[in-house]
Amino acid sequence: MVKPFEKLKLHGFNNLTKSLSFSIYDICYAQTEQHRQEYISYIDEKYNADRLTDILSDVVDIIGANILNVARQDYDPQGASVTILVCEEPIEGKHDNSEQPGPMPDAIVAHLDKSHICVHTYPEHHPHDGICTFRADIEVSTCGVISPLKALNFLIHSFESDIVTIDYRVRGFTRDVNGVKHYIDHPIHSIQNFMDEPTKNAFQMVDVNVYQENLFHTKMMLKEFDLNNYLFGTGVDSVSIDEQKAITRKIKREMREIFYGRNMPDME
Repeated sequence: MVKPFEKLKLHGFNNLTKSLSFSIYDICYAQTEQHRQEYISYIDEKYNADRLTDILSDVVDIIGANILNVARQDYDPQGASVTILVCEEPIEGKHDNSEQPGPMPDAIVAHLDKSHICVHTYPEHHPHDGICTFRADIEVSTCGVISPLKALNFLIHSFESDIVTIDYRVRGFTRDVNGVKHYIDHPIHSIQNFMDEPTKNAFQMVDVNVYQENLFHTKMMLKEFDLNNYLFGTGVDSVSIDEQKAITRKIKREMREIFYGRNMPDME
């Protein structure tokens, strides 16, 4: 009898589908309408289709896959999408599905065989409150032995992440040579175990896992708060102490609302 999570001798193709999807949020405060429009333009240029393609191409390499096709699009007035189809990389020892962090960055849609990676961006701002929010939705879905979890560290640090919500699910089943169905082919207790210690120390994190359904959810909120990092088009020295306090309340409320998934009253 095959022991749980040891290397399986499969009958044919590994039919498990492993899907990692998450949203990354970057939040800032832009005091004037001009600053808000400049922020949207800045984000739109920084994370255009070409840049997103580069990021996802690195993800393909990290998880050990080959790119089959890339589709990408910039949108008017803002936003971009990339989708990549991929196939499994036939390199011995390339795949490591153990429950440990993947690599960090070295400093759009692409197609894999029955697998894909895609990203969509959503820059926006509050109509009159000065809050600007950039969201990137990313999905890495693979079949076979390659796992999308190794791309976690890289993707979190490829964007300016204040809030991150992550979902991982293993769907379907695969059979071993004896005909026994297996509904997961690697151990996982928490998405957090695929992040390095500096990342885990930098974020407040909460898990909601349904082990019997192979569903894993983690949400993250950056712990450190320096107002200078959240002001766009100006600095702390250009606003009064009272304004600094008011802006800080707005930004922290926005972060809490996104983290908890519900609107909240302003907290003095």
